[in-house]
Amino acid sequence: MEENNLKSAVEALIFASEKPITLEQIKKVLGITDNASVNKIIGELSSEYETQKRGIRVVEVAGGFQMATCAVFAPFLKKLFKNRYSDKLSRQALESLAIIAYKQPLTKAEIESLRSVNVDGVMKSLLDKNLIRICGRKKIPGRPFVFGTTREFLEHFGLKSLQDLPKIEDFTVMAQKKEEEAGIEPVSPADLEVKE
Repeated sequence: MEENNLKSAVEALIFASEKPITLEQIKKVLGITDNASVNKIIGELSSEYETQKRGIRVVEVAGGFQMATCAVFAPFLKKLFKNRYSDKLSRQALESLAIIAYKQPLTKAEIESLRSVNVDGVMKSLLDKNLIRICGRKKIPGRPFVFGTTREFLEHFGLKSLQDLPKIEDFTVMAQKKEEEAGIEPVSPADLEVKE
């Protein structure tokens, strides 16, 4: 297959795939054995979309590639789809999902201990949405299930891997900036001592 046709074929595969298509899937469909040539084509496509300031991009998500709209156009897309049903996650679900994402694998009891509430309903919802999965059993009495995130979790949040999650330190810096903007001074342990 000629190089231009090959590039068009890769572009068509990425466009038509409902989920991020992996390098292995592309190679298998096109009968190519060389990773480097497919990576080169994907890089060229990505570069072309960016330099031409197109409305879509080729992005790497959850170990595969997909086409996504350029983030600059998010306000217009929100207007277009404002009445579209979206399956939003509750605050409780997001909190539990964040705990699982950062501390996985862990048991339901460990999640409840960190959140100080029962998470039965939240866990069922996250399992139903396929954002978490049962990874195995913990080797303690009762052998409870341990949970971790799924590939769908990475896709849902547009992450290549769990290493793309924001670092915990970043949240501390963000909280400090918000406090400074609000005019809140940090409190030292000495300020909290009761004076008689």
